[in-house]
Parts: sequence; C-alpha cells; structure tokens
Amino acid sequence: PMDYTWAKKLGLVRKPANFISSISDDRGEELKYGGMTISDIFQKNVGIGGVLSLLWFRRRLPEACCKFIEMILMVTADHGPAVSGAHNAIVTARAGKDLVSALTSGLLTVGPRFGGALDDAAKMFKEAHEVGMSPKSFVDSCKKGNKLIMGIGHRIKSLSNPDQRVVLIKNYAKKHFQSTPILDFALGVEQLTTTKRANLILNVDGCIAVCFVDMLKSCGAFTTEEVEDLLSFGCLNGLFVLGRSIGFVGHYIDQLRLKQPLYRHPWDDITYIQELAGN
Repeated sequence: PMDYTWAKKLGLVRKPANFISSISDDRGEELKYGGMTISDIFQKNVGIGGVLSLLWFRRRLPEACCKFIEMILMVTADHGPAVSGAHNAIVTARAGKDLVSALTSGLLTVGPRFGGALDDAAKMFKEAHEVGMSPKSFVDSCKKGNKLIMGIGHRIKSLSNPDQRVVLIKNYAKKHFQSTPILDFALGVEQLTTTKRANLILNVDGCIAVCFVDMLKSCGAFTTEEVEDLLSFGCLNGLFVLGRSIGFVGHYIDQLRLKQPLYRHPWDDITYIQELAGN
C-alpha cells in the first residue's frame, strides 16, 4: 500500500477534516475574520458591527447596516434590574458564584416571554406582508386564531408616551434603509391594535425585528434565500443575547462592587398554599 505521509506531501491524498469553518482563520501570520486580516479591520475602522457582519454573515455589510447592528446592541444592553434575566444574574452573583455562572443564569431566562420574541415577530410580520395581507386582515386573522401578535404590546408605554428606543430605531431605519415595507406594515398593525388598548404599540422587540428584516432585504448584500436562512437561524435572538450579555455582566460587577450579601426572598412577598391538591 501507498505510504500516507509520502502521498500527502505529494498532494495525492488528504486527511478528511473533522470540522468545516468559513468565518475565521488563525493560520498564517495574521488572524482573519471572513477573509479580512485583523490589521485591515482596525485600519478600516469597521467597528463591532463590521466584525459581527464578517463573523455572522461572512461579508462586510454597508456602513449603515453595521451602525444599525451596533444600535441594536446598545438599546438591548440592559433594561434595569427587575427583569427576569437581570434578576437571575443578580441573585447568582449574590450567591457568590463566578461571572460566567451569573451570565448564563441570566441568559437561560431568554425565551418567548423575555427577549426571545424577535425571531417570531420578524417571521409573523414578514410572512403576512409577503402573502399580501393588509394590516387589518392580519389583525383579524390573529384574533380569529387566538394568536398573540409577537412584537406588539408594552406594559406602560403607548403612542402618547412612546418608548424612545423604538423612536430611535424607527427613525434610523427610515433615514438609512432603501425601503422599509415590513416596518410600514407593522406600524399599520399598531394603528389598529392601539384602538383596542393604548399600550398595544410596536414594542422594541418588534421594531428591531421588522427593521432588521428590512435591512437584510434592502441592503443588496443577500439573496432572498439567504435572508430566509438567516432569519431561520435565530440571528435576531442572537443579537438580543449578545446585547443583553453586556448588562448581565454589568449587574454581576455592580453586585460585587456594592458587596451585596446572599439574597433571600422575603416571606411577606410569597403566598403559601398549604392545602393538598384535590382537597
């Protein structure tokens, strides 16, 4: 039989790869992200949005798109200590656990009820618009099917008291994207839902979701199939996880700085049910 080492040197055979990677390369003299050397990344000042576009999308997106990605990370970085993820991170920090434990404790709360609605909101609005539904027929269809409209609703904000995060994102998309049909559709839905209740507005999750879809579709960097794939891969929820990790780490550091003791929930904030089930 042929000697493998000799044949490999001659290029006659190759060792089968255990991994395939297309986003970065640490061989050679310089680290590369998406084929771009780390020196070029800093010389061309691509920023964290540009780095994310290289590593997530395998291409350098237009500057307006990179800035929008950075905007998403900034507005999702934190939302106070009372939300479930920050609460978990704080309790874990006060239990004396390490940073990674506190961070993952917070991240494990991300889901359909907290921060994980972006992908579903993007899918709902995009599909409704693409099949030609009007905002009214979409709202009526969701009502008939007893389905929540993902990305709609806020606990305290309303049209008369808007969430400034939504205002910033919406205005940026209108100014910098070539077209915003999904955002426009969602705003049409908002006009209908707020007639039912003032707080049924397009919330920050919904606004990020629809604007992100408009960005992908209008920037010219992706085919229709690639847009569908990226949305199905969970990129939007990934952006929330990445952004909110900044806040979770901040809460961990804050609790240590303040030298907070072990957390124990007060008894008077718990309703104890002592009867056995079925009695």
